[in-house]
Amino acid sequence: MMGRQRCEAEKQQQQKKKAVEVSSFFRCCFTYRQQNQSSPVRSSPVRSSPAMFRPLRILLSATKCPLSRCCSGYVSRMRYVNRLKEDDDACAAALQNGRIFLFHSLSPLLQHTDRGTFRTSALTGSDLQPVLENLGSDGSLLKESVLIGCSEQNQAQFCLDVGELDQAAVEERCGGTFVDLRKAFFLLKGAEAPLVAKGQALLRWHQTNGFCSATGQPTQRNQAGSQRFCSSSSTTYYPQMSPVMIVLVSDGTRCLLGRQASFPRGLYSALAGFCNMGETLEETLRREVAEEVGLEVQNISYSSSQHWPFPHSSFMVACHASVSPAHCQVDVDHSELEDARWFSLDEITCALQVKAPPRRGDPPAIWLPPPHAVANRLIREWADRQRHGKDGP
Repeated sequence: MMGRQRCEAEKQQQQKKKAVEVSSFFRCCFTYRQQNQSSPVRSSPVRSSPAMFRPLRILLSATKCPLSRCCSGYVSRMRYVNRLKEDDDACAAALQNGRIFLFHSLSPLLQHTDRGTFRTSALTGSDLQPVLENLGSDGSLLKESVLIGCSEQNQAQFCLDVGELDQAAVEERCGGTFVDLRKAFFLLKGAEAPLVAKGQALLRWHQTNGFCSATGQPTQRNQAGSQRFCSSSSTTYYPQMSPVMIVLVSDGTRCLLGRQASFPRGLYSALAGFCNMGETLEETLRREVAEEVGLEVQNISYSSSQHWPFPHSSFMVACHASVSPAHCQVDVDHSELEDARWFSLDEITCALQVKAPPRRGDPPAIWLPPPHAVANRLIREWADRQRHGKDGP
């Protein structure tokens, strides 16, 4: 009996020691992040740019998880989601009590709040099933739900497109409105915009990948919707994103923004372009800036990354870059851009105050991508550096 108690005491002591070590590690990480934010490290020239992707800096700047939070909750949720992807029965069971976000022809269902704002709307599988049946579904539609992730409360999250049902009838029964995703980005707050963006991207992928590219035969999805499989060619297909570089160029006192002809009136954004086969991220960035505005960047520093659902699910890698003030004459390639020009800090500050796209009849105004877009983050980072006297990337 005494031996067992001694063993338990030693085990508890080891657990406490491990907890102290983990706490110390995250405290060191947090200190590093504070120092990194207060004293940004200037990147080296492009020709020696591997240092731009410092693994620890990327880990700390990209994560949205507070460092003071215990990791076990996150780990358990990620393992739970992974199990749902691998176990069809477990996923089907989770669907009954999971939260399901509805889409109609890839437009998410939103609800008005008492404050006049919008929020996402979700139903559990058990509550949604009778609604779908009353609207004319044969009962199998619910099984087409695609797993998105898991909430903080360990509740599985799914998305489902009900485009085959009458839109007005679904809106009436569910008490919401289907809104185009581009508009929804200006209406949603916090983590809701990335959530519906991920849902739409997965739904679109399934709608456009129903057949095997090798055999032309129909592919079958697993219950979670995390993959599709062709039995004829034994090929498994997974959702993919196209890598895109997006960059905010500065000459020290101004930043460069551009617009395509397809943009809404007055909208300007950072320059962006898809990676070509065989290119590095740095090569893509330099090429795009040279092609679109005729400038050669000198320095590059990494900012962050983001999934972007347009046009067909892109992986945005966001950077800052600088050009010499002596060589900053913009030469726009009008086959790429309608316009590109330099903006002062005052102009950017004014544009950031525009919270929604101007309506028809409003006076012309410069406005920027929504807060959820990584382009908005780049612009805000540049403006903050200018206000604090820290020019350059």
